[in-house]
Amino acid sequence: MSFSVKPVLTGRKTVLRPFTEADADVMSEIIADPEVLRFTYEPSNELTLERLQSWYGSRATAPDRLDLAVTDPATGELLGEVVLNEYDPAARSCTFRTLIGPRGRGRGIGTEATRLIVGHGFGELGLHRIELGAYADNRRALHVYEKVGFMVEGVRREVQRRDGEWADEVIMAILDREWAALSSRAR
Repeated sequence: MSFSVKPVLTGRKTVLRPFTEADADVMSEIIADPEVLRFTYEPSNELTLERLQSWYGSRATAPDRLDLAVTDPATGELLGEVVLNEYDPAARSCTFRTLIGPRGRGRGIGTEATRLIVGHGFGELGLHRIELGAYADNRRALHVYEKVGFMVEGVRREVQRRDGEWADEVIMAILDREWAALSSRAR
C-alpha cells in the first residue's frame, strides 16, 4: 500500500484532485473561515502564505499521506480538502480528516468527497479501517460521517479548551467489511 499515487476521483458533485502550490491562496481563505477555525485544531505554527505554498506544493509527492483538493466539477473552484494520513501498516488503518469552505457547504459535496476518498481507501489502497475525530458540537460533520457509514466508537471528554469551554471529541471509524456491505446495498 502506498500513498505515493495521487489519484483524481470524480463524482457527480465534486472532483478530488492532487494539490498544487497554486492552491495555497484559496486554502488560506478557507482555513481562515470562522466555521473552519471553530471545528479544527489550532495549528502548531502560524500559517503564512509561504508556509501554505510549501505545504500544498509538497502534497503531490508526500509518500506517507493522501491529501486531495475538493473541487467543483463545473468551475474547477477549490472548495476544501480531504486527507488520509497516519497510516499503520500492521493494522492497515489510517485516519481521515476533511474541511470544506463556505462555498462548498450545504450542497452534498462534503458527503460525496468523503465517500470518494473512503471508497478509494478501501477499494484501491486495501485499508481495513479508517478512523476520525470530530468535535462533538460539529453537528454537520458528524451527520456526514454517519451518512457515509462511520460508527461512533467513543468520546474523548474535554480534550481541548475552545472559547472558554471544554470541548469533547467524538471518535468514529468504518471497517472495510462495513463499507463493502454499504456499497453493495447502494447498487
